[in-house]
Amino acid sequence: MLRTAALGVIPLKIHNIMKVVLAFDSFKGSLDAFSAVNAVARGITRVLPETDVVLCPVADGGEGTVKILTKAACGRMLTATVHGPLIDSVTAKWGLLDDNKTAILEMAEAAGLPLVEAERRDPTRTTSYGLGELIMNALDAGAQRIIIGLGGSATNDGGTGMAEALGVRFPGSDSPMTGGRLLDIASIDMSNIDERIKEVSFQVALDVSNPLLGPQGAAHVFAPQKGATPAQVDLLERGLSHLASLFPRVSPNLAGGGAAGGLGWGLTAFVDAELKSGIDLCLDTVDFEDLASNADLVITGEGLLDQQTLQGKVPLGVARRATAMNIPTIFLSGDHNVSLADLEAYGVIGCYSICKDLNVSKERSIAEASVLLEDLAVKAISKFRKK
Repeated sequence: MLRTAALGVIPLKIHNIMKVVLAFDSFKGSLDAFSAVNAVARGITRVLPETDVVLCPVADGGEGTVKILTKAACGRMLTATVHGPLIDSVTAKWGLLDDNKTAILEMAEAAGLPLVEAERRDPTRTTSYGLGELIMNALDAGAQRIIIGLGGSATNDGGTGMAEALGVRFPGSDSPMTGGRLLDIASIDMSNIDERIKEVSFQVALDVSNPLLGPQGAAHVFAPQKGATPAQVDLLERGLSHLASLFPRVSPNLAGGGAAGGLGWGLTAFVDAELKSGIDLCLDTVDFEDLASNADLVITGEGLLDQQTLQGKVPLGVARRATAMNIPTIFLSGDHNVSLADLEAYGVIGCYSICKDLNVSKERSIAEASVLLEDLAVKAISKFRKK
């Protein structure tokens, strides 16, 4: 039997029937999180048709966060026309939860890398201004709590574009603020920021701990992925350093401050946001502990399990929660380059991938992901049943 966490149903423990919770992120390029949990559910019920299967699609602040959290809380999806990363007009989705006080935003909806054609990618010219406009839409709707996912950005402006849309002014620099204009800023004028900001709590979902500056900072690590040349990386680094010097109240060493081109730092500086692990924020919002109560097994996964997974991405965050509840965890993926020995400390008892355990090519694993993930689930649950 299938029970869907995203519809707000709290599953009940049925005597002698195994309960399995499926908490998956997307398999990028092939399956969204909803499709992934449904594929695994089909595989489990092929082997054990009476299993109590709880579907719990999750995200870590990246693609799909708005849809997943909004559906999980029985909220509604909304759209807004905002300025994109190159100031063109884009239509961005956002969510308002059923309490009408909590808004879910994704930075990538307004300023994501997929919104910029490959040949036009240049983080010295992109802006987070559209995210500020999304925040204004949430404020106009009466939001008192705003959750923002930071994955997939095209920007490196330290959040100045977002702040400008909220009323912050940057004398000396042209508008809109971009990564390439940070060195022009003479001062920061917060006097005209929207008054409602003070009454709203901001929580930021991210999956990295990079600081704003330095070799592991926003410019050096992420800007090249967004099209920056070595010379532009140097320009962006100096610009972010200058910005931080004008706002010393927030340290450039803040963990996560470098996320989304320094937007983690900018949200902390300009709207006093709280930076949180994206998967933990998501699991809290969907009431994972209630959903997993009395479960016998948790199955989680994503497209590729690698060393980044061990830094706190979705599967590891789910495994930690399950372990704290004394529930074993199995990982499923398209492919992996970590071993079970790497994962056992987190309560993981099985690690399977489409490529390795079904012996198929990467190309086929992507093209036929739904069917193959279902087959992988059959293999995993069959082995678990024999233990």
